[in-house]
Amino acid sequence: MIRLHVTAPLADGHAVAPTLDQSRYLTQVMRLKQGDALLLFNGKDGEWRAEVVEVLKKGVILRCVEQTRAQIYGPDLELILAGIKKARVETVVEKAAELGAKSVQLTITQRTNAERIRLDRLDAIVEEAAEQTGRLDVPLVHESRKLADILKDWPDGRKLMFCDETGGDPAIPALQKAGSGAWSILIGPEGGFSPEEREMLRALPFTTAVSLGPRILRADTAAISAMTLWQYAVGDWER
Repeated sequence: MIRLHVTAPLADGHAVAPTLDQSRYLTQVMRLKQGDALLLFNGKDGEWRAEVVEVLKKGVILRCVEQTRAQIYGPDLELILAGIKKARVETVVEKAAELGAKSVQLTITQRTNAERIRLDRLDAIVEEAAEQTGRLDVPLVHESRKLADILKDWPDGRKLMFCDETGGDPAIPALQKAGSGAWSILIGPEGGFSPEEREMLRALPFTTAVSLGPRILRADTAAISAMTLWQYAVGDWER
């Protein structure tokens, strides 16, 4: 069944007016008509079965019929990604949403050399991924910040999985030893971290430096691999 992310409140009998683009998708691409059903979620009120009650010239009106799932949230997992080529950033952001990340923070390191990234494009990608994967919320994507600024403002209690291409502890046992909770995964640029950055990261008390295996991975491959290992070790894959 079609799933659609909306911003309107969802409750029994509530009318919902999707955006114009969403309405075009429903009526012109998926060919929904009056009486057809779909699923709605807004990240707060769970998932609802809704039906098309009216097809207008420039939109549709939907009505919530019944809640199919109560609201739940995944683990508090943030991906911190140094800038890489635009197409690869888009792939990583999409996979982050599919793999359960709560947010994606773009970052600038000493060796970052990246193209300009449109946040509205990334927002559309994570929204579509959330709709397709069945999750009940949409990850947030944050504007690029310097790595030093991110670390300076680090929240208490959050742990950092530092994926160090020069070597670290095997990822799964290291993560399991550090335990569950709020985590961030840091993936460096295509040129890797500078020696100064690596030394600074390893000295932080909340850092767990890990290896992603014997091969040096491209940044997009490293990000997907790291999120997969994290979910296996301390994430919600046991559900």
